[in-house]
Formats: sequence, structure tokens, C-alpha cells
Amino acid sequence: MLIFYSFLLLVIPGCISPTLSLDPLTTTTTNRRKVDFFTFPEGKSTVLPNPSNFFSPNLLSSPLPTNSFFTNLVIENGDQHEYIHPYFIKSSNSSLSLSYPSIFSNTSFTTHVFTPDINISVLNGPKPNRNHTVSSFSDLGVTLDLHPSLRFFLVRGSPFLTFQVLQNVSLSFSTVHHIRAFVRNGNKTKYKIDLSNGQTWILYSSTPIELTKKASTVTSDDFCGVLRIALLPNADEELEPVLDRFSSCYPVSGHASFHESNSVRYRWATEGLGDLLMLANPLHLRLLDDDDSVKVVDDFKYKSIDGDLVGVVGSSWVLKTDPVPVTWYSIKGVDKEAYPEIIDALVEDVKGLDSSNMSTNSSYFYGKLVARAARLALIAEEVDHVDVIPKVIQFLKDTIEAWLDGTFAGNRFLYDKSWSGLITLQGSKHVTGDFGFGIYNDHHFHIGYYLYGIAVLAKIDPVWGRKYRPQAYSLMLDFMTLGKGPDLKYTRLRCFDLWKLHSWAAGLTEFENGRNQESTSEAVNAYYSAALMGMAYGDPHLVKVGSLLTAMEILSAQTWWHVKEDNTLYDEDFVEANRVVGILWQSKRDSVLWFAPADQKEFRLGIQLLPILPISEILFSDKEYAKQLVEWTLPSLKRKGVGEGWKGFVYALEGVYDKEDALEKIRKLTGHDDGNSLSNMLWWIFSR
Repeated sequence: MLIFYSFLLLVIPGCISPTLSLDPLTTTTTNRRKVDFFTFPEGKSTVLPNPSNFFSPNLLSSPLPTNSFFTNLVIENGDQHEYIHPYFIKSSNSSLSLSYPSIFSNTSFTTHVFTPDINISVLNGPKPNRNHTVSSFSDLGVTLDLHPSLRFFLVRGSPFLTFQVLQNVSLSFSTVHHIRAFVRNGNKTKYKIDLSNGQTWILYSSTPIELTKKASTVTSDDFCGVLRIALLPNADEELEPVLDRFSSCYPVSGHASFHESNSVRYRWATEGLGDLLMLANPLHLRLLDDDDSVKVVDDFKYKSIDGDLVGVVGSSWVLKTDPVPVTWYSIKGVDKEAYPEIIDALVEDVKGLDSSNMSTNSSYFYGKLVARAARLALIAEEVDHVDVIPKVIQFLKDTIEAWLDGTFAGNRFLYDKSWSGLITLQGSKHVTGDFGFGIYNDHHFHIGYYLYGIAVLAKIDPVWGRKYRPQAYSLMLDFMTLGKGPDLKYTRLRCFDLWKLHSWAAGLTEFENGRNQESTSEAVNAYYSAALMGMAYGDPHLVKVGSLLTAMEILSAQTWWHVKEDNTLYDEDFVEANRVVGILWQSKRDSVLWFAPADQKEFRLGIQLLPILPISEILFSDKEYAKQLVEWTLPSLKRKGVGEGWKGFVYALEGVYDKEDALEKIRKLTGHDDGNSLSNMLWWIFSR
């Protein structure tokens, strides 16, 4: 049923001052130490799409988002649907389709299903030379123009789809369903349409509009003004007054800021009178500071793959989280009786370091080797065996400097001016080069490993740290810039989704299910490593932002990737078969990985744990869940040919709740993941 209605226009305690303001991360940090900005050599890509195809010309002078919730709208033909909570939208053939998606679930995946419930277009309008233009974007929304008459304010979490008709035109609202009922109010500003699929839709107009129903289409006379369309949840007429009450105030954009300790503040720019009604996902509700400025409307909710989206009244929210301990060493300390065994492993692992014989030129695998070595230095400090540290430091200098100076023969970082960000030499030539780094895939994964190595090296050798600080900050800012504008080199928080509160790894690739991320632990490592780098450089602002993003990434992983046996977020069949999500998409949860089928469960566990770090203890702080995940995974290790490295991650997680059994298994391993080592495994077990 469809209705129109009238309306009037993280941080370590003690390390950082709790009153520190979180100013934008650009080239200058809040401790007033200016960082001379370093720009990597410009690279020419043969694989990147042209941003001018869909972005308004006035936006092209500033860095552009590459991993955002609306990426499908600005690549290829721009006609793949996107999920903006609670609706799918799809722009194609000069029209916009609106869908309140159903959820299909089985043991392998759970997904939203797109059905074009409402199609909006200009009746008999001229066909433009392109589908649409992004005329503006913000942290929480995007404005989409369908030339020349329609402007859609696509703000995430709005129960209304709001659009402005910029000139007098006749409109068409069509549906693939049968229209069972069509009712208007007395002044022609509110229309209800019941559809044959059981849905009731409501349309609200800023001024009277004359609508006529014909078969499965509703058309209008000429109209200029603002229209809002909303699904009535469950076709429940008792909820209709809620939509009526909040139909006048609509959001045109939304901004997220980090101005308070351990918190994110949402502020929506609005038009019209009255209060703003938005929808909160389950993590929002968990973190929402329920003060007098907001009110949760518990009974007003929409179904979503992310869990129920619940109504919240208020144009400004504060989401508060507990701080996470960002530390160099283990949180609880290492058992001193285990020092000799760890030191023996350290000596052997350090002996094997050889910068002249690196096994890869991949930015990802090379970064893992760098971070693996950096772990050895910190473990050596913690168990008081500093004799091995000089060799580790030399290895780190030899390997990291080659990437920062651009002297590594096999690959290097380059700067792409078209989208404003880093690419690699390999990634600039091939879409799959460096796992798609050249099309902005996995930036936080790759760079996070280098930041970890840089942080450790700058901590131990401050002179080296000062020398390479500009390059280090340039790497970090590729995915952690907070500011916006033409003067900046990188886009705002490239990977981090400020509405979902976690990162997306997928860059400029069109996917039916939107952006995706596989490894939450590598995302955690990225922000954790940035916080460590802030500690090494005495930059409390970077520590604070890195810690906050680390905390949010962990909470999101625990909310949407970790599937406990009593999980009620996902359907029962999916929960029964899965203890952890493989790939999490905007509109789908998959049991497979990019590199492994669903039944090889050790890969799924491992990719959500690596690299093993002090922060891993917070990521897997729920011992009950760790036990469920390990017991679900262990049968997979009976397969022939299971890699020793992947077994190691299973045993490491087993150590969270059964230290002795895990230790016995780890001692029998004959190898480790390329980013892991026996020293690191023993350190982990003996710090439980």
C-alpha cells in the first residue's frame, strides 16, 4: 500500500588527555608537531574507472571515496542496486527503483533479494545522455540527480525515500505488483497504496498533487516540490501515525565526528519542520547515548540482514564505546617460567631473517613478512632478550625503506591523482595485481602491516622514525584521513563505514551485493597499528583516533561476523551451520571465502584471527564463543593436506580457553603462516 502526505518545508588511560579534541587528521596533528607531507611518485593506471562519468564536475577537484556504500552508483554503468537501509535503490534508464528487500537464507548464505517494488520516473520526459550524477556526498548519505528534474537525498537509515522535483513535470510510479487499493486524503497530499505482495507504501507531498491509478502504474499531473515515500512496517496501521508525525522533517546529508573521548557523533542536516526520525542498527542501539536529545521508538522497526532497524527520534546522536587497551606488549604479561622456551624460538626465528632473499614482491605478502619480524622485536623486549633486536631492526630497515624510498625493484607505492590515493606498480597494470590494490581493494589490510613495522622501528630507533615520518604519515593517511576538501591528498576514511562502524575492503569493483570485507582481524590490525605509530611518534591525536576505530571495528566483528550458537540476528539455518561469516557484504552474508570453500573451516577461523597480536585478546575476549568456534572448526583439520599455518590459528584460539592442550599441539607444528612464527605462538599461549 502506497501513501503521499503533505508536509512543510580508544585509548590508553593515562596516555592521553580525556579532553583532547579530535581535529581532522591531515598533515598536521593535534600535538602541534607539523609533519612535512610526502607524496609518493605519481603513477599512471590502466585499470581505474574514470570518476568524471558519474561525479559532478565540482567534486572532481577533491579526493573521492573509493570504498563507500554507494560505489556501485559511480562505476561501470552505475545501474547496480545499492543497499541504503532499509531499502535497495537502483538507478537505471532515467528512473530510480525502490525495493524493501526480503531475506532469503539457507545454510550457505543469507541475503537480501531485490525486487523493484516502486519505480520512479518522469512521465514522457526527455532521455538524458547519462543515467545520473552524484552531486554531493557525506558520511551518511549521497545526493543523486536524475537529469534534469529529480534529486534524491539518499540518507542511510531513513525510513523515507526523499526526493525533490526541481521543475514542473509529470511523474510515474510503477510497480511489478498489482495495486490492490489506492486511497488519498482530502487535500491530495497523502496517498496510500496497497500492493499484492502485502506491502503498504505511503507517499507524502509538500503541496497537493493529483495522482491517477491505471493498472500497476500511478501517474501525476505536473508537480514541483518534495516527495517522500515510506513503507509502512508490516502494513501495521497502528504505526501509520509515526510516519505521519515525522513526515515533514527530512535529512539531506549526515556527518559523523570524533569530538569526544571514545565516541562518534552523528549530525544530520535537515529541511522542513518538526523532529527527525531515523533508524538505528543493532550496534547503534548498543552504543547510543540515550540522553534527552534522542528517543528510541521501540515498536517502529524494519527488517534487515543486519538485524532490526529501530526508529530513533533526534537529529544528533552520540555513540559511545569503552576504550580498548592499545599496548605494545601482552595485556596480562608473559609467564616468566616460559621465557627460556620463547627465547629459544626467538633465536631461531631471528636467525632466519634475510632481507636479501625475500620470497615475494606482493605488497600484501611482503607487508606480512615485515610485521612478522616486528613482532619478534617486541617479543624480545617483553621476555628481556634484547640480543636479537639489532638483527631484527636491520631487517626492518632494509625491507621497509625499500618501499618508502621506492627502491624496491619488484614493486612500489605510487600516487593516483584521478581518485587521490595510493596504488602499487603491479596494481596499476592489472586489476588483480596485489589483490586489487590498484583499484583500491584491501588498502587498510596491506598498509596496516607496514604501519606495524614502522611503529616498532620508530619506537626502538627514534632517529630513523624522524627521518621517515613524512612517508609513514602519508601511508597512514591513505586510509585514515579525517578531513575533506581539495587541499587534501586522500579521501576521508577510505575504508571505514561511519554508519556500519566497520571497514569495507572492496574498492572500485561492481558487486551485486555491494561492498564486502573478509578479514576483520586485519582491519583491526590496521587501526591498531596506526595507534601504535601514534604512540611511537608521540602523537596522542593519532593514538586516540586509531584506538576509537579499533574499538568500533572489534565491536562490528563481534556483532556481524562472530556467529554464536544463540545468535538471533541471522536465520536459524544459517546460524546452525556457521560459527563465523566468511565474506560479509552490504546485503549478504557468505560462508565461502575468496580463496576457500565453506567446508574448509580452518581458513574461515584463521582469516578472522590473523595476525596474532595483543589486540587479538580483545577481539576474541568471549571465551565461550572462542570455544564454540574452535569446536566447530576442529573436524576440518582431519582432512588430508591441511596446512600447518592454518592449524596454528585454530590451536592459538583454543589457547584462549584450554592453554595446555593448545600448547601441546603448537609444539608439534612443523610450520607457520608466513605472517606468524613459533615465537609469536608461544608468546600468545604463555600470555593467556
